[in-house]
Amino acid sequence: MSAGRHPAGAHDARIAPGPPGTPGGASSGTPDGAPSGTPGGTPERGDRLEAAASVLALLADRTRLALMERLGRGEADVTTLTEACGAARPSVSQHLAKLRLAGLVTTRKDGRRVVYALGHGHLRRLVDEALNVADHHLGSLPPHD
Repeated sequence: MSAGRHPAGAHDARIAPGPPGTPGGASSGTPDGAPSGTPGGTPERGDRLEAAASVLALLADRTRLALMERLGRGEADVTTLTEACGAARPSVSQHLAKLRLAGLVTTRKDGRRVVYALGHGHLRRLVDEALNVADHHLGSLPPHD
């Protein structure tokens, strides 16, 4: 679904502003770091493309993609995510920190555990579609809409 066809209020929770080079970071704003765009807060096309490229760059790592795929099935703690992606726990923690800093995942405390979740449903669908493309590529399946 394109940005112009979302239901009202569907984008109330935007990608959190982050440091330069991350989605919503200062590198996509004005030189002083202020958000750029058209009056009324609509991002300019270049800003939108930059933010999308930043999200895709973060997902271009196998471990982060595996983490996002697992989180697309529901909340999970670091132990569960470590088992799901097969990487070492310190590596998983570092990848989760990057995803959290970019606003792609959220956290909440459950006693002493930290539970991670996707920032919004668009991310689940994006990861699902990327994996569908991979299935077509690896299985030599015909293209379709």
